[in-house]
Amino acid sequence: RPRRRRFRFGFLKLLVLAWLVFLLAVPIWAWNAIDKVGFEPSGDRPGSQPGTTYLLVGSDSRAGLSAAERRELGTGNAAGRRTDTIMLLHVGSGPNLLVSIPRDSQVEIPGHGTSKINAAYAWGGPKLLVKTLEQSTGIRIDEYVEIGMGGVVSVVAAVVGNEICPTERMKDPLANLDIKKGCQQADGATALAFARSRHTSGLGDIDRAKHQREVVAAVGKKAASPWSVLNPVRYVSLARAGSDALRIGKGTGPIALAKFGWAMTRVTGSSGMTCGVPIADLSVRWDPERAPELFQHIIEDDTSGIPKRLCTPSGIED
Repeated sequence: RPRRRRFRFGFLKLLVLAWLVFLLAVPIWAWNAIDKVGFEPSGDRPGSQPGTTYLLVGSDSRAGLSAAERRELGTGNAAGRRTDTIMLLHVGSGPNLLVSIPRDSQVEIPGHGTSKINAAYAWGGPKLLVKTLEQSTGIRIDEYVEIGMGGVVSVVAAVVGNEICPTERMKDPLANLDIKKGCQQADGATALAFARSRHTSGLGDIDRAKHQREVVAAVGKKAASPWSVLNPVRYVSLARAGSDALRIGKGTGPIALAKFGWAMTRVTGSSGMTCGVPIADLSVRWDPERAPELFQHIIEDDTSGIPKRLCTPSGIED
């Protein structure tokens, strides 16, 4: 009996060791598979600022999607890369802050004059987009994370669906979307359509940005659940989906990426804030007073001091 107990104890130790190796090996494998891209522009940039500000870009690239998948997802066949989603995530001494920037925001793009902000990415990729944002806001972009259309679908599938809570019925043939009002479970294709749709209300891109924040926060919260680690199939699926879906900035280390992932689970409730960049009207012109005030709070790592009038879901002052 003592020998049998020793055998069982030794076997249990081997199982625990194997599990620990598995838990470490999967993220290392996934990390090495992630594409790295240069994002830091040359020339004058804002100096070092407290806290960490991530730029999260949702690219509308169709790369990696088959013709059948493009039809199913309603993505069309546009070539190249543009930005459907532009968000700033600030992590520091106060609540995490996730701010959506409408892709049609009119800003000065270095070397190109005034145009819609998503044109900066189309013309010069991550570096020109970062340069444009830094010059327009005064905020230094510390890290860069990009996810493509197919990535949204695969990540949502990896966490076995996602809860969305539309406040009205949404029917948008251009995005292959037809869903009822109220909270409901959505698969990857539906979550992508919900995040992309801008033809179901008069608010257009403003409402779409709110839906994008909702999807991103919900995915982050679900991915951080203990079941993502305890279930080996989900653990591997999530790691594979993440590595296939993401492009990150060169120089962004695994710790910085892990902090980003953790922060994305804490952008709602008492631990976080989500809002649209302050705008003056539905033409998404940035409010000349409120927008710089919000940017200054980020620059100074003072998210706890942001008043409600600067952080609203639409960006319009209530």
